[in-house]
Amino acid sequence: MTTNDNNIALESTVEYSKKASQATAKRLFRFFIRRLILLMITIVIGVYITILVANMGGYVDTILKSAIREEVTMEVAAMSAKTQIPEVERRELIESLIQDRERIAGLDKPFITRSFTHLKNALTLNFGRARFMISDHGSRYVRNIILERLPATLLLMGTSQLLLFAVSLFLALIVSRHYGSFWDKLIVALSPTSSIPPWFYGIFLILFFAAYLKILPFGGMVDAPPPPTKIGYFLSVLKHMILPAFSLFISSFMINTYSWRTFFLIYSSEDYVDMAKAKGLTSRAIERRYILRPTLPNIITSFALMLVGIWTGATLTETVFLWPGLGTIIYEAVSKYDTAVIVGTTIIQAYLLGITVFLLDFLYAIVDPRVKLGGGK
Repeated sequence: MTTNDNNIALESTVEYSKKASQATAKRLFRFFIRRLILLMITIVIGVYITILVANMGGYVDTILKSAIREEVTMEVAAMSAKTQIPEVERRELIESLIQDRERIAGLDKPFITRSFTHLKNALTLNFGRARFMISDHGSRYVRNIILERLPATLLLMGTSQLLLFAVSLFLALIVSRHYGSFWDKLIVALSPTSSIPPWFYGIFLILFFAAYLKILPFGGMVDAPPPPTKIGYFLSVLKHMILPAFSLFISSFMINTYSWRTFFLIYSSEDYVDMAKAKGLTSRAIERRYILRPTLPNIITSFALMLVGIWTGATLTETVFLWPGLGTIIYEAVSKYDTAVIVGTTIIQAYLLGITVFLLDFLYAIVDPRVKLGGGK
């Protein structure tokens, strides 16, 4: 070929590569938009269903109206005891006060109209004010109530879930090397114990370590009164966190280890692993290249969903241990029919889960060459 032919071929190759890159970018952009739209639709539907369930389809309005009427009647009765009020005026005063308080609470509008208003406020993170709950600093704004309890949940859930992820993954890899051993059979036999919820383990841990041995506190986050020094405060929080964190850890430890052990065994029995062994590669190299790498998408998924779980908290477990986190305020909000707090915590969880799923699609393409984003030939 002449020099001119070589230049033409090179220009054709560069032009083809440029067009291929542009086509790939367009497919990725279309995929990005489609996934974003689908996730937003899912979040909107999920949040609106949460609003309907939290309001019991509008039945909570009836409960709140009854509570307002009872409260106003008692107030007017107390006023009548001090100052004599004629019967007719007393009834008019009661009805007037009831109408004013229902208007302030928004109960004068149909529930279906208010439900869409709640949906718009929730999606824009405008959670408004709680009806019954109040933060430790006296604020009724849902945002302040959530932010006040969030650090406690992050501390408890972050410690327990990160420890659970690391230990179960490491132990599963060790057990998979010795298939059929005593420890492998023990993990398989004890995996059904993870069907027991963490709060159930928590009750037994409290009975044994707090009530019987008296070496750990029953609940709470810190001693009362709190220690004056930072080291003392840290040790007090650590002591109070042992039982709830251990109950969360032990409730999922066996099933997590069993699941990862099964994944590792499946990939370790592939033909390419046997070929790698025949070539003389070390067991460490085989595990790193041919076992851990194929399971990386599953590991990333588990880790990402674990991060979402860290933000959501454990409602009943925190309630059992009186841990002042998000789980505790969710339980209190449900018991008090405080819709604003329920919707506020739910929308945060929905956004976190949606963002996590959205990012996972791109991480899969990076770590797993079998995944192709955007379609195309």
